[in-house]
Amino acid sequence: MQHTTRAGAIGVALLAAIALAGCSTGDSDSGTDAAASCAPSDGPVTLEFTSWIPGIEDAVKMWNDENPDITVKVQTGPNGNSGTYQNFFSQLEAGNAPDLGQIEYDAISSFRVQNGLENIGVCEEVVAAKDQFIPWTWGQVTLGTADEVYGVPQDSGPMALFYRSDLFEANGIAVPTTWAEYKTAAEQIRALGGYITNFSTSDINQFAGFVWQANGDWFTNDGDAWTVDLTGDESTTVAEYWQDLIDNDLVSSYPAWTEEWNNAYNSGEVWSWNSAVWGANSISSGAPDTAGNWSVAPSPQWEAGQSSAGNWGGSSVAVFKGTEHLYEATKFALWLNTSEEALTALNVSANIYPATTEGLSLPSLQEGVEFYGGQAIYDVFAEAAGQVNPDFVWGPTMTQTYADVSDGFKKAVTGQGTLLEALSSAQDSTISTLKAQSIPVAE
Repeated sequence: MQHTTRAGAIGVALLAAIALAGCSTGDSDSGTDAAASCAPSDGPVTLEFTSWIPGIEDAVKMWNDENPDITVKVQTGPNGNSGTYQNFFSQLEAGNAPDLGQIEYDAISSFRVQNGLENIGVCEEVVAAKDQFIPWTWGQVTLGTADEVYGVPQDSGPMALFYRSDLFEANGIAVPTTWAEYKTAAEQIRALGGYITNFSTSDINQFAGFVWQANGDWFTNDGDAWTVDLTGDESTTVAEYWQDLIDNDLVSSYPAWTEEWNNAYNSGEVWSWNSAVWGANSISSGAPDTAGNWSVAPSPQWEAGQSSAGNWGGSSVAVFKGTEHLYEATKFALWLNTSEEALTALNVSANIYPATTEGLSLPSLQEGVEFYGGQAIYDVFAEAAGQVNPDFVWGPTMTQTYADVSDGFKKAVTGQGTLLEALSSAQDSTISTLKAQSIPVAE
C-alpha cells in the first residue's frame, strides 16, 4: 500500500521534534491547552468521518441510534493509497478536513510530519483504553509519553502461512516450520511442476512484514533526526533468502491481485502464501475452485523454536487537526474500535480483524471456516498477533520508499539487479527525499 505525502511545508523545528520511537513531540497544542479542548461541546454535535471500510455505514448507524446528540456522517471512498490520503492532505491544507479519518499505521508518520493530527492522548478516556489493545498496535499510534496518541487502533494484519494442505499431504511434503524447511519444500514442489509461493514485486508491505518478523527496522528516530536503514542485517538476510529462491526459479512472480495471480492459486500452480489475516478472503475469492483444500499454519521461523510474527496492514481512526469537537470525535473512535457490537459488525461486513485483545475472542472469530476445511484459522492469527514486535517504526515518506523498492524488485525478478541492490537504491532515494523536504536525517 502506497501513500501520498506532502511534507515539504513543515518547518525543521517541528520535524526534528517528531519521534516515533519513544520520544515526545513539541506540538503547541499539547499540555493544558489541549487538555482543555478535550471537553464536551455545548449542544448537539455533527461529526464528519471518512473511511473505506465496506459496511462501515451499518456500524455508524448503530452509534447514531444510540447517541442522538453526537451524529456521525460517514463518507466512503477508495482506500488510502488510491486517493483518499491525497484528499486528506488537500483538505488539511484548505482547512476543511473531516473530523475523523481512517489512516493505516504506515501512513501515520506522514500525517504527523504534516502536523495534520490531533493528539487525542490528552483525553483521559484514550489513555485509560490503552490496555484494551494489542500492545504493538498501540505502539503504532503513540509517540513516546503515555498521553501522546494520534489514532485509535482499528485492525491489524498478523501474518501466517496459508497452504494447500491437500497437495502437501498427497505429495508427502512436510509443512515447513522454518525458512530453511520452506526452501526445501520449494525445491520439492518445483520438481513437481509447481511453485511454493508467488513473490510480489508491488506489495512491498509484505516484504516489510518479513523484515518485521526478523526483528529488523527500516526507520528509527532519536528525537532529532531520522535514520534510514533498508539494508541492515535483518533486511539483508531476508533479501538474500528471497533472491536465492528467485535465482533458482523456486517462486513465481505474477503481478499481485491480477487474473494471473488468481489463476495461479486457483489452478494449484502455487501452493502457499505468507500473508496477513485478511488474506483469507483474497484466497477464497480468487481461488474458489480450491475450497476446503487450504489450511493455515504459523509463519516459518528463522531459527527452530522461535515464535515471531510479522504484520502486513492495519489501520487506525484518527482525529484531524482543526476539529472543533475533539471530545466527541475521540468518544466515537473509541466506541467504533472497542465495543463488541461495533467490532462484530465490522468483522461481519468487512472481515476486520480487531486490534483489541477482547476483539480477538469475538464469537465470529472462533468458528471453523468452511473454505479452510473447517479449521478455526483465526486461532493461528490470534497467536501471531501476540508475537509481533511492538517497536517497528514507519518512515515519513512511505509512498516514495515503497515505489522505489517496487521498481527495483521488478527489475530483480527479470535478472536486472538484485533485491538487495533495490533496497540500497531505495535507501539512497529515501534519504534524498527527506533532505529535499527539510526533514532531518542522521548522517
